[in-house]
Amino acid sequence: MGTITQDTHIHESRGIRTRLSGYQLLLNPRLNKGTAFTEEERDTFALHGMLPPHIGTLEEQRDRRMKAFRALPNDFAKYSFMRNLQDATETLFYSLIAHNMEEMLPIVYTPAVGEGCQRFSEIWRKPRGLFISYPNRNRIDQILADPRFDDIRCIVVSDGERILGLGDQGAGGMGIPIGKMALYTALGGIPPEHCLPVLLDVGTDNEALLHDPIYIGWQHHRIRGQEYNDFVEQFVQAVERRWPHILLQWEDFAGENALTLLGRYRDRLCTFNDDIQGTAAVTTATLLAAINATGVPLKEQTIVMFGSGSAGIGIINLLIAEMMEEGLTEEQARNRIYAFNRYGLLVEGCRGGRLSQQPLMRKRCEIANWKLEGGEDITLLDVVRNAPVSVLVGVSAQPGTFTEEIVRTVARNTERPIIFPLSNPTSKSEAIAPDIMRWTDGRALIGTGSPFAPVEVNGRLVPISQVNNSYIFPGLALGILVSRARRVSDAMIMAAAKALASLSPSRVDKSAPLLPPISDSRKVSFMVAMAVGRQAIKEGLANIDNPDTLVDDIRDYMWDPVYQPYERVD
Repeated sequence: MGTITQDTHIHESRGIRTRLSGYQLLLNPRLNKGTAFTEEERDTFALHGMLPPHIGTLEEQRDRRMKAFRALPNDFAKYSFMRNLQDATETLFYSLIAHNMEEMLPIVYTPAVGEGCQRFSEIWRKPRGLFISYPNRNRIDQILADPRFDDIRCIVVSDGERILGLGDQGAGGMGIPIGKMALYTALGGIPPEHCLPVLLDVGTDNEALLHDPIYIGWQHHRIRGQEYNDFVEQFVQAVERRWPHILLQWEDFAGENALTLLGRYRDRLCTFNDDIQGTAAVTTATLLAAINATGVPLKEQTIVMFGSGSAGIGIINLLIAEMMEEGLTEEQARNRIYAFNRYGLLVEGCRGGRLSQQPLMRKRCEIANWKLEGGEDITLLDVVRNAPVSVLVGVSAQPGTFTEEIVRTVARNTERPIIFPLSNPTSKSEAIAPDIMRWTDGRALIGTGSPFAPVEVNGRLVPISQVNNSYIFPGLALGILVSRARRVSDAMIMAAAKALASLSPSRVDKSAPLLPPISDSRKVSFMVAMAVGRQAIKEGLANIDNPDTLVDDIRDYMWDPVYQPYERVD
């Protein structure tokens, strides 16, 4: 049994029982069926006259909406269309995604969500999720207390400071929690009434937004330091009081804040950071799939991590853990990775090195005999010329930095170079897939952060796998919720990565894509959830009544976007 409000109860086998009627029923996006309300339901809920007389079906509604969707001129218009649809009728919104997965995901999530965040103030229409602003810091308990939030089981929260590769979008960053929660439901089957997007509005340092008359956020420079930490702590304490067993996902916080908050709360809450751990899991999974295709084990690869913010550090840590499973010591594993910051190679005494990057820094003696271009900083070209680099991973948001010379140099080191330009949106990508294929004579194994069309190589089309966190976080959340895990361990993240890697089509055909088709996303989420739930049970972190029923429990919990029969209650 689920509850949307005190007026409405959902039972998946018996339908929906509600006191709402008439206009109030049609205004509720979780309950609105539009023209699909039956004649009997229109009688019961006083809907005659508010709807056209035609009695429609969900299938007919999908066809109508897809026709309108495809007639729109650009991706931003389509993104706005889907946001409006979600706020009008959620079941139709999710059904549209489920039946048109490959067409819809780039619109409701990356890359279109990037422009959606940049122009969020233009298209904001109806309340969805919660904006918790710094001026309201003493009202957080009051804000969370509304009975309509009684059934919330998971939250995605952002402060909007580091949205994709676009930087500070302030309150417009709410597009990311909304999009993530939509994929919790669309791909993970988590009921929409269990999901709450949250934006912590601590101001913005984006000067354009500070002077924009239509900006919907708090027009104030970002608070920082102790004030910021105290505000986040107020929020966390209020969440703990309201929902003691909540799953809290951190999303698109700036690098140092992301690492600090995860470190501060991961042993106190059931929490994870998708930019750090989700990115690490999907990148590791895709890399394991690529390595399977090369036949050269991970522990023998030499890897460049171009970008060592929170995402890069998360990927490196998971790769080191996997190399250690393959038999290397931690020091040996670290020696196979060359990490970069914005200035160049992380090496003792380098410019801009941060405390969190200290474990990634090379010793000066390691590069003493290298032939360098000169200058203070050691460039990516310096590294690929002097080290046998076989893998390039980019999480830098610096477009075009994987140049032809760099890629061709890596391609001379190995038969099947692995090139992952992961920054998104596409305008931030370190290289584009067609160029990489051309520069490597079609030999590269490519994973990208944004979607790319298949590339023609020797007369055949080669699909390009999008290394998208949506392969991981919906299933990770699903496994956590169903197993009722108390914490999110590193082993659970690794279990998610290995579950995804096991589903790679390239395990059967080395010329096949590295990742499953997007259309299989719900199946992927189910398999990831099983792996995560089993690992939580193994570690004693789960609170499940009968571990033997985990698979059935996951299947029973997953919500499908279909219309239920309605019953009126007084």
